[in-house]
This record gives sequence, structure tokens and C-alpha cells, in this order.
Amino acid sequence: MDRMIATAQFGQQDIARRLGLNVTDLTCLGFLIEASMAGEELVAGDLAERARLTTGAVTGVLNRLERAGYIRRAPDPGDRRRVVVAMEETAQERILAVYGPVYQRLGALFADYEDEEIAVLTDWFTRARGLFEEALQEIREPSADS
Repeated sequence: MDRMIATAQFGQQDIARRLGLNVTDLTCLGFLIEASMAGEELVAGDLAERARLTTGAVTGVLNRLERAGYIRRAPDPGDRRRVVVAMEETAQERILAVYGPVYQRLGALFADYEDEEIAVLTDWFTRARGLFEEALQEIREPSADS
């Protein structure tokens, strides 16, 4: 498991470099893609919270993503103090050009499994993610011994 996590981390660095980004920018871009696919509008403050960044740091991320042509910003029609972040039309195509081979390989791997087995794998990864999040929250909180 540790080897898979390390491989994923190194992969994110390589993918970010191919897309002309750093890993933090790529992570934020991932949150924006996730929101876009869910039909959600994401504002800068929400992105800061999801990425565990300050609003000032997110402004820098958004500046870089906008300069690179991945996103655009617009004032929130309901609250002019907030900024809605949207994906540029060409962004997904550019991202899939890099991630596509990974997704194709994963799709071929999943084709080796029956629906019931995929359900077990999905359950395991969903539950493991929750456990990781709980453990990381404990690590982030100062302990009584600190």
C-alpha cells in the first residue's frame, strides 16, 4: 500500500509538470474538475477549504491556473464579494491527453473483475479513504502530550 501511495505521489508530480503546473495547482484543479462533473459551482473560498489552503494561497493558485488557460473566474451573481471558478472549455481535453493512458489502463484492469468484485473494491477504497481522513485529522490535531 505504501508503494502504491508513493507511486501515486510521484505520478502527480510528473503529471503536474506535463501540464505546466505544480502539485498544489494540480490538486486544486482536481477539486474543480470534481465539482464541475457534479454540476456544482465552486467559489474560491470553498476551494481554499477543500485544499486546506489560505484564501491568499488560493488566489495565487487561481492566478496560475487562469494564466495557464485551465480556469476562468467570474463574480458570484448572488454575492459580488465571492468569485465563482469555472473550467475553461479546452481544459478537460488537455488534462485527458495526459491522464487518458492511466484511465485506459485502469479501465482494462477493472474489466478483469465481475460486478460483485468491483463493488467490494469500491467499498474497500471508500472505507479506506474515510479511515485515512480520520487518521490524518488526528495527526493534524495537537495531542495532549505536545
